[in-house]
Amino acid sequence: MNHSEPKPQVPVRSAGTHHPIKPSLWLPLLALIPLRAWYAIASFLAFLGWKVFPHRRHVVEGNLRAAFPDWDDATRERVIGDFYRGFADVFVEVLHSVRMSRESLDRRMRIVNPELVRAEVARGKPVLLMAAHQGNWEWLLLGLSTQLGMPVDAAYKPLKNAWADRAMLAVRSLFGARMIPAQQLLGDIIQQRNQPRAIALLADQEPVGSDRMHWARFLNRDTAFFLGGEQIARSARYPALFIQVRRVRRGYYEAVLVPLVAAGEQLPPGEFTNRFARMVEEQIRAAPADWPWSHKRWKLKKPADAA
Repeated sequence: MNHSEPKPQVPVRSAGTHHPIKPSLWLPLLALIPLRAWYAIASFLAFLGWKVFPHRRHVVEGNLRAAFPDWDDATRERVIGDFYRGFADVFVEVLHSVRMSRESLDRRMRIVNPELVRAEVARGKPVLLMAAHQGNWEWLLLGLSTQLGMPVDAAYKPLKNAWADRAMLAVRSLFGARMIPAQQLLGDIIQQRNQPRAIALLADQEPVGSDRMHWARFLNRDTAFFLGGEQIARSARYPALFIQVRRVRRGYYEAVLVPLVAAGEQLPPGEFTNRFARMVEEQIRAAPADWPWSHKRWKLKKPADAA
């Protein structure tokens, strides 16, 4: 027996949605299409969105020009094409998720060093996992659910369309992840403060509609970030890890866990979020086509008196 890696405690959960949600009939039917066929469909959709009926082409190009002003036209156009192809692939991969076995998922989304999470949780408290919308972030949640060996809770923003919201909750909870509306996350943490588990946050979206934000230089622009992860780490004194996601090849990804803040580490206000922003930017610069450039990330403008 290997005694070098402590076995995490598995808590008994008392609140929230932690049983998989039964998907609507159309999801299992779509999942019957082989992934190889889906990729052919994705290539066609990417070409349409890139060349024929451009989908937010002006947003994609404008964001890339601002983030990488030194690129020539050929480099930028190549990345734009790769972005549309990768984005279409993620779309069909999510549709295919309902059919995937644990074994297939674990081959396609490999968590390289899950022992970092297990070591933290073995100390008796939750660990905060911070990630960005890089590669297939939906498969990332599923991979965490199957490979960490512990409960995984994930904050999410409910979709306005109830039908689409239920469909995504069904996919995200396929392997037992408990989905928590972002507005309820703080209350859930207070209620289960010391329950060993992994709490996952995607925190690279723009905090529109929130007055709790932090401004950081990100991809050559002043950028607003959510403060939720920082507030949780500071108030609950949880350790935090950043998840780097890399597309290995079509349909295959790797996720590497990197320490972000140690349990109880005291940081100046904003430093947690600054570290996260730097890690996200490094990841984007390493594989720029795998980040959602079609999102209007910079609608907010930094006030003159913002710290």
